Amino acid sequence: MRLYYKYSSDLEKLLLAFLHSIQKNKTSEVTFILVGFSEYPDLQVPLFFLFLTIYTVTVVGNLGMIAIIRLSPKLHTPMYFFLSHLSFVDFCYSTVVTPKLLETLIVEDRRISFTGCVMQFFFACIFVVTETFMLAVMAYDRFVAVCNPLLYTVAMSPKLCWSLVAASYSWGITCSFVFIHFMLTLFFCGTKFINNFVCEHDAIVAVSCSDPYISQKVIFIFATFNELSSLMIILTSYIFIVITVMKMPATGGRYKVFSTCASHLTTITIFHSIIICLYCVPTTKSSWLLVKVASVFYTVIIPMLNPLIYSLRNKDVKDAVRKLMSSHSSS
Repeated sequence: MRLYYKYSSDLEKLLLAFLHSIQKNKTSEVTFILVGFSEYPDLQVPLFFLFLTIYTVTVVGNLGMIAIIRLSPKLHTPMYFFLSHLSFVDFCYSTVVTPKLLETLIVEDRRISFTGCVMQFFFACIFVVTETFMLAVMAYDRFVAVCNPLLYTVAMSPKLCWSLVAASYSWGITCSFVFIHFMLTLFFCGTKFINNFVCEHDAIVAVSCSDPYISQKVIFIFATFNELSSLMIILTSYIFIVITVMKMPATGGRYKVFSTCASHLTTITIFHSIIICLYCVPTTKSSWLLVKVASVFYTVIIPMLNPLIYSLRNKDVKDAVRKLMSSHSSS
């Protein structure tokens, strides 16, 4: 965790320097107001307690998953190494978004500075893009485990695992800087209402005082590339997995493989379907409520679901939890 705070602090300093060099005071007087769910005043308090509960489960679930993987030697494998980073990413981008969401539900002043809004989008984008490719890396890991089990330990060496994780984070940071660069070429003026609870790209550029076409086109191209490339890796991996499994003589072996892959496939289906709806399909003014609901799912709900999916459907994780609890109670 200390490494994360140092890493995020360095990124924050770099982003602030980047913002200072580009905006040239033209956006210094800009203030955004997050509309959130203010059009439903009767739901503000119930939504606050609902999202607070979800965030609490998210924090406990993801940090708990990381702790279990770290403490259980049986889970010191590439599959759980990647899962621990998935939990870390889920915790991070939920933490970037949810506290501000909770604040907008209980205070009347929903203002957020231009710099604060851009920084929220920057960090959220890093973790969303990182998760996109982390899921692809996990699919490749399952492909190697199922199709080349005898060479699995050699093929998925610690060096390769760290390289794949580092590449996912690096590409997330690169995409974020590209999106921020084109966003900051736009001109923003005065006080504007962001029609969302989070500083999401389409909602920000929609209130710019200049033509957002290039910025929208850039994020559409990158989002489409990220989706197509990651889904191609996932699809190819699972095609070979299915072919290999169908050749297995024992039904027990087939069930074990499909059971292991089911959690991953569930996460992929939920995550990618929402991202495609948000960033690969043009947004119209009439669909802003749908955008808000989709944003809730991928920033608030999915980070909570992932540890639950992997813990409830994974025998190794459940066995590790029982062992840790029994050793703790006996001591």
